[in-house]
Amino acid sequence: MPPAHILVIENQPATLELIALNLGMAGHRVSRAQDAETALLMLEDNLPDVVLLDWNLPGQSGLSLIRRLRAQSRTRALSIMMVTARCSEPDKIMALESGADDYMTKPFSPREMVARVHALLRRWPAQPPGADAGGLRLDPHTLRVTAGSQQLAIAGMELKLLNFFMRHPERVHSRAQLLDQVWGSAVDVAERTVDAHVGRLRTALQPSGRQDCIETVRGSGYRYVVRSAALQVASA
Repeated sequence: MPPAHILVIENQPATLELIALNLGMAGHRVSRAQDAETALLMLEDNLPDVVLLDWNLPGQSGLSLIRRLRAQSRTRALSIMMVTARCSEPDKIMALESGADDYMTKPFSPREMVARVHALLRRWPAQPPGADAGGLRLDPHTLRVTAGSQQLAIAGMELKLLNFFMRHPERVHSRAQLLDQVWGSAVDVAERTVDAHVGRLRTALQPSGRQDCIETVRGSGYRYVVRSAALQVASA
């Protein structure tokens, strides 16, 4: 695994140093922040490859910070893993649906933590490949999604899900396959999480009239359909 820049946001000094030590031993460069405001200032100067953050941060919570990062075009595609003592399923679902790419509970295995970071680095590089299908265009540099001249507000997991669909058009993908390919096999969430994100993605596509490009295949999963009408609109 090539060296990467990891930003760790954790208000407990011992846990912060444990994470930083193990990531450093794996060859990565680690930046440290103990609250959200410090992290935001650091992100203004340099974007890391992965962000690890706790939920219970002083001032602004980790959950609020994730939502804030996903709402900004510059940071919306950051790979984010939450590392927290909150272990209930509702908390996990809330974090993942707010934009976290992975969720790990404390106490944790340092080896597993590093492995999960490496999985994020493999799955979603700092500059993901662009895609062009069904009249939609995902620009790899700006991470903007457009339908002709219309820009659509899509970010976080919905952006990653759309990118996967667009790069694999006309194929049926089960919920389990989507969890593995988009979220990663290390993420322990229910398959219904996929349904929630597909619903949000369809809503985001509605202004372009392309929400029906994502078909539900009963008993199997989902398929991204390249409709001729959408292509005609894009080329008009």
